[in-house]
Amino acid sequence: MKDKLKIGVIGLGGRGSGLLSAVILPRAEIEVAAVCDLYEDRRQNAAAMVKKERGTEPLCTADYREVLAVPGLDAVVISSSWADHVHIAIAAMKAGIYAATEVGGAYSLDECWELVRTYEETGVPCMMLENCCYGRDELMVLNMVKQGLFGEIVHCQGGYRHDLRDEVSFGRENRHYRLVNYQNRNCENYPTHELGPIAKVLNINRGNRMLTLNSVASKAAGLHTYLMREKGPEYDLSSCHFTQGDVVTTIIKCAHGETITLTLDTTLPRPYSRAFHVQGTKGMFMEDNRTVFLDGVHNKFDFRWKDQWNNVEEFREQYDHPIWKQYLEEGIVGGHDGMDWLVMGAYFDAVKRGVQTPIDVYDMAAWMSITPLSEASIAMGGAPVAIPDFTNGRWISREPAPEGFYRLDKINEK
Repeated sequence: MKDKLKIGVIGLGGRGSGLLSAVILPRAEIEVAAVCDLYEDRRQNAAAMVKKERGTEPLCTADYREVLAVPGLDAVVISSSWADHVHIAIAAMKAGIYAATEVGGAYSLDECWELVRTYEETGVPCMMLENCCYGRDELMVLNMVKQGLFGEIVHCQGGYRHDLRDEVSFGRENRHYRLVNYQNRNCENYPTHELGPIAKVLNINRGNRMLTLNSVASKAAGLHTYLMREKGPEYDLSSCHFTQGDVVTTIIKCAHGETITLTLDTTLPRPYSRAFHVQGTKGMFMEDNRTVFLDGVHNKFDFRWKDQWNNVEEFREQYDHPIWKQYLEEGIVGGHDGMDWLVMGAYFDAVKRGVQTPIDVYDMAAWMSITPLSEASIAMGGAPVAIPDFTNGRWISREPAPEGFYRLDKINEK
């Protein structure tokens, strides 16, 4: 077990710099030996941040290969653009370095398979930093499911419902990669915030798997309307024909009969929601009104459910996940309601102990594959598309995840 880790951070836009300042540098046991970004101002700002907080000067480079060549490097955090996640992670694994990547969909099934094959050849773990798997509600629901409160799970829903019109429309000014994706692709481009927690609820890749999907997309009208209002008709993008549909709906069928519905909704005015929803034979959880419905307990409220909104708080004491019980005692830190701190803690814990990560390469490949598969289904009018088995049959009887406080296939007390 290592007491200290030497890491590099690759990709220092808003997400990468935020992780560095709020989640990585506050950990005294983590040495940031290298920072990397294609933009000089971003990498210089990151280097200055490290020097201010630690008094050391990290390697500052535009070439991620120089980061991977740093002697004694234990791990890298990859928070670059979507298109760069996989090939940098593959290079890290080949260099014998633990890799963690930020979220996003894949561009092809080939890169998902290459990711898996690299892990199987090298034995070096790679983890997707899907912070929503460590959200308080998501972990409490996982605990409820493991304890049988909802009975046999039949259906789950989730969404990335987030008004990103400003971020996408002004991608050139903000140097944000979403713009070119929305101009050129039509798919479920950001599936893992909703799918990650659902996959853990349904034991995907450890006793269950996703079989097929169907995806459909609405027309693309939101960004045009927004740009006409914000920039006017003289702005060139105001007349751009965006390819990405405003609302994408994906339905997934699992090996044991469960269904999953995912919704991408990012270019229309709306409040933020991940719409996490788990439904079984004895009850259900609904995120948007923050409620638990139990058969035999809440049936009398079925036509006046507003009286029960926010009743999830009544279940905290009994079902709050041990990870969050301890976290609340220690004090919540970091971004995204504290989830960032936990997911990064899970990653660093695995690196220190030299064990598999709680979100592994098979999870990463399966979740990311939804993007190119949905793209194909949409292009064929919503036709069903097979989802590959990245475990090559091992999902039926895979060994349990390594013991550890952060594991997601079992509820462990510290």
